[in-house]
Amino acid sequence: MARPRQIIECGDFVLRRWQGQSDYASAFTLIEESVEHLLPWEPWVARHGEAATRDFLAKAGTNWASGDVYNYAIEADGGALLGMCQSYRYADPRGRRLGYWLHPAATGRGIATRATAALVAEMFTLPEVEYLEIEHDVANTASAAVPRRLGFTELRHEQGTPPTAAAGSGTFAIWRLDRPSGVS
Repeated sequence: MARPRQIIECGDFVLRRWQGQSDYASAFTLIEESVEHLLPWEPWVARHGEAATRDFLAKAGTNWASGDVYNYAIEADGGALLGMCQSYRYADPRGRRLGYWLHPAATGRGIATRATAALVAEMFTLPEVEYLEIEHDVANTASAAVPRRLGFTELRHEQGTPPTAAAGSGTFAIWRLDRPSGVS
């Protein structure tokens, strides 16, 4: 099975594979400083703590090896963490879903869009990936801007699985981008 690169250069930042427990302090701090920013949209943040961060990092290596989830830290030149992005399997083996979030100090600078664009390009190097999807709560207009800017097509709205995030509507927009012609 082909794997994506572990480090993807993006100009003034990189996407880099999480390095297990050696990333604990920086991952914990990134999430800790982002809790208030993320909590309205991401129910998992309510479980944030030392054990949850260690568990995430422990699973990151296993998930990468299996191809189930490719988790990346978004790291600025100089080493500061700006956020996270990921590609994960779901029901259809021909496609993958993408996710992203940023530290509140990193928003409004196009970082989520550029990081996701780099992840899109990388995922389309994998021969089994025919399409990519992004899912977000319809109330989260900042998250909606990313797939729109990258040329994804909004396919449908689906009722989400509880729990619904505090600011969320519980309805999710599903966006899709098919593998470009000529990309193999």
